[in-house]
Amino acid sequence: MTDILSARADAPVSQQRRILTAIPGPKSTVLQQRRLAAVPSGVGSALPVYVERAHGAIVVDVDGNQFIDLGSGIGVMTIGHTNAAVVAAATAQLSEFTHAMFTITPYENYVRVAELLAEHTPGTHAKKTMLINSGAEAVENAVKIARKHTGRSGVAVLDHAYHGRTNLTMAMTFKAMPYKSGFGPFASDVHHAPNSYPFRDGLSGPDAAARTITYLEKKVGASDLACLVVEPIQGEGGFVVPADGYLPALQAWCNANGIVFIADEIQSGMARTGAWFASEHFGIVPDMLLSAKGIAGGLPIAGVTGRAEIMDSPHAGGLGGTFGGNPVAAAAAVAVFDEIETRGLLAEGARIEGILKPGLLELQSRYDVIGDVRGIGAMLAIELVQPGTLDPNPAAVSAIAAFAAQHGVIILTAGTLGNVLRFLPSLAISDDLLREALDVLGDAFASL
Repeated sequence: MTDILSARADAPVSQQRRILTAIPGPKSTVLQQRRLAAVPSGVGSALPVYVERAHGAIVVDVDGNQFIDLGSGIGVMTIGHTNAAVVAAATAQLSEFTHAMFTITPYENYVRVAELLAEHTPGTHAKKTMLINSGAEAVENAVKIARKHTGRSGVAVLDHAYHGRTNLTMAMTFKAMPYKSGFGPFASDVHHAPNSYPFRDGLSGPDAAARTITYLEKKVGASDLACLVVEPIQGEGGFVVPADGYLPALQAWCNANGIVFIADEIQSGMARTGAWFASEHFGIVPDMLLSAKGIAGGLPIAGVTGRAEIMDSPHAGGLGGTFGGNPVAAAAAVAVFDEIETRGLLAEGARIEGILKPGLLELQSRYDVIGDVRGIGAMLAIELVQPGTLDPNPAAVSAIAAFAAQHGVIILTAGTLGNVLRFLPSLAISDDLLREALDVLGDAFASL
């Protein structure tokens, strides 16, 4: 990794933390007042600093403060902010054409992204992909396709899941506040089942799977389910990693009962965990896999990739959307695949875990407020509790995130109980920046 990575030829962004003003600074404070007058209060911000530039693992605000970014736009900037190859690909496409609507006049970039997803998602079976704009759209379309394929309507999801903010995906999302409260009624025939949460339930993978399956068989009936949608590692739910054997048992049950097994890899996919997709860590081959976030280096695109016979179930014209697979976003996605492949970026997840996870475990040994350290690759989390108990400690999470922000480190919160700190650094982050961020995190815990 180089120390200096250039976001613009005339304005390099040094890969270092630097705080010059109070947080937020004076320019951010002015922008915040403008924002409060023009943007609904429901569109919140975790940190009211306004970004001017970003590159690699550093975000620069309008006041010149430089933050180590351990959030990556909630996992979007997996290969780093303003990656040169992504910028070049998007820029080149901008000069050719910016929109054509694939369902009217198709273009190669869409096809190439579909080919790349077929090559890199788990399984050697024939696959096809449709492209849309966002993760929630991917979930919606996956459910629609599964219903068409099976002739069934029921949708099963797991406790602590997050699948989006549309009407259907709100129904599928577990946590009420802030995602669902007051926005109902929601789509029907969505069924929430217990998940595997080793820190809290203490169950083995097979035992947790038996509990999930029993619940669905008794409450819904397997013959009425079109699909089961799972996050191999739960995102907003708190980076919950299921116990060994849990996901394979669920997949086997789905396969035996004609239920489409869907992996929502919107947050966990695209090299985030040291594999192309987190499903690979658990030995599962989903019938359908959903991608978004890190797939295009910050440009909006998402994919539904599935077994060819499932994806071909809808009639002609039954799938599509005006901006789905936008040519500029598709060009960026092709560049992201190429960067991961040619630069060997899958190895970076293991490198990051090798520094960050031991650092978090060392903090756990010193501070009994840290109940659990979990995750894979560059998708790690700590769950904070009242010492000596499993009782959640959201106040400590808020204090740690606020302290880190004041000292130039962006950390995201998560968890149904509001008591998880999650770490999603880009694969471009240096070892030195990771260690520096850990030092700030240590100071934050010492300040509690």
